[in-house]
Amino acid sequence: MDHDTFDQLLSTPELCAYLKITRDTLYEWREINAAPPAFKLPNGHLRFPMADLLDWIAKQRGRAA
Repeated sequence: MDHDTFDQLLSTPELCAYLKITRDTLYEWREINAAPPAFKLPNGHLRFPMADLLDWIAKQRGRAA
């Protein structure tokens, strides 16, 4: 994975497509503090840093083992 991809910020629809989940699932995960890390932009939209997402995925894999 190149540096630009690692620094990428995903929008909510992009994250949902990447994880193959619905927006409802994402917001359910956010309610129980189980979602990937995100931050809010001044307009209220969420962004998910790819670096944090990849770390979150690795941690989920560790839990499943």
